[in-house]
Amino acid sequence: MTQPINKKILMPVMLLGSFLSILNQTILNVALPDLMTEFDIHATTVQWLITGFMLVNGILVPVTAFLMKRFTTRQLFLSSMGLLFVGTFISAIAPGFEFLLIGRLIQAAGAGIIMPLLMTVVLVVYPKEGRGAAMGFIGLAMIFAPAIGPVVAGFVIEQYSWRWIFIGMLPLIMIVILLSFKFLVNVSETAKTKLDVTSVLMSTIGFGALLFGLSNAGDKGWESAEVLIFISIGLVFLALFIRRQLISEDPLLNLRVFTYNMFTNTTMISIMVMMVMYADMILLPIYLQTSRGFTVLDTALLLLPGALVNAFMSPVSGKMLDKFGIKPVVIIGLLFTLPAIWGVTSLTETTSYTHLMVRTIFLRIGLSFLTMPLNTAGLNALPTALNSHGSSVTNTVRQVAGSVGTALVVTIYTARSSSHAAQLTHSNSSLSTSQLAQQSTILGTNDAYRFMLVLGIIALVVTLFMPKNVNRKEDGALKEKKLTARR
Repeated sequence: MTQPINKKILMPVMLLGSFLSILNQTILNVALPDLMTEFDIHATTVQWLITGFMLVNGILVPVTAFLMKRFTTRQLFLSSMGLLFVGTFISAIAPGFEFLLIGRLIQAAGAGIIMPLLMTVVLVVYPKEGRGAAMGFIGLAMIFAPAIGPVVAGFVIEQYSWRWIFIGMLPLIMIVILLSFKFLVNVSETAKTKLDVTSVLMSTIGFGALLFGLSNAGDKGWESAEVLIFISIGLVFLALFIRRQLISEDPLLNLRVFTYNMFTNTTMISIMVMMVMYADMILLPIYLQTSRGFTVLDTALLLLPGALVNAFMSPVSGKMLDKFGIKPVVIIGLLFTLPAIWGVTSLTETTSYTHLMVRTIFLRIGLSFLTMPLNTAGLNALPTALNSHGSSVTNTVRQVAGSVGTALVVTIYTARSSSHAAQLTHSNSSLSTSQLAQQSTILGTNDAYRFMLVLGIIALVVTLFMPKNVNRKEDGALKEKKLTARR
């Protein structure tokens, strides 16, 4: 490293860029009902604006491990912000749904680079003893940005239109680009390395086909040949991808990180937590606006207190991780999260606005104890040589779990709503069309939340069997000896 690293300047610039990248991930959530009406599309189609974004993130994150070897921190960060700017511009002027989706996918390409880059920078410039607090502040971007995104969008849409969400973002991204040119320095050395194109194609086809199949199951049914074919193709290519990573000397995604028990445990819990978190972000606005008739601004105001609590709790949970370890922190988080999910498994057409706001606050408190502490504890269990790959695996799992969870929950919601509509029509023919639509979608929402509750319970069971914190230096040395012996 030829330049001194000033963390007080480096981290705020990168955090601001990360915040804007992740903000785009959920900023359209409250606008989905309006977009469904404007473009005359169904929930299973419009949700691609969210799941497509996360899928591209998940596909690109493994490539970031290669990119961080090949290019400098400065080059990658500026490229990320450039892609985010181009994607945002296309979204702002999009004449139809297809162009809006293209813009979103370009945005996702930028966002997919920045988060693993930021986490790797933290691993380089902070000692293990201080990473919990540092990662807690990253939690402001990882948790607060997705939470505050719908709130910002709600205010903008109420006053203007959904296009102004993107128009307003453009000058902010440009400010980050200008600050990066002036203040950003490199924190790691580069090396000439080759990209495993075959692995990239396998992961792209695998994740893409699986998500496409899951997304279409809501409309076409789980017994549909098309759905089963795409899910099967996805699973086959993912199996081939995993096999290639395990036998490769220089894998795109080093799956040997899963030989570390703490990393494996935290990753398993993270999968379920991310599925719950992102599914709630898309399901709650659809319930509020489609089933209950609340406005976009009403939805934004309901989400605002939880977002603010989230901002306060993220650094606190990071400090608690440094002091008490991961297991008690995760248990605290789940003890808030599980009741919050259970509180929306029996929604009706009269469920109070206050009840929904309070449960959202509880959910956000719980998530602040889960997301970044789990990531940090998993990465701390790895030796330095696996830091970049651990970061890539963590972020890949987070994005793919979020996209699959969202697609799966929307599929359950759509399929169960249709099933309930048929049952209600048969048992109560006096219902009007609007009453039938309202009751069936509410019942479908309840079924989707019950599925999320099951995921939360499984996460709690895994946590209870999580091993106590180990001596990370000794554990790392032991694993390194085992890996060396195998080679």
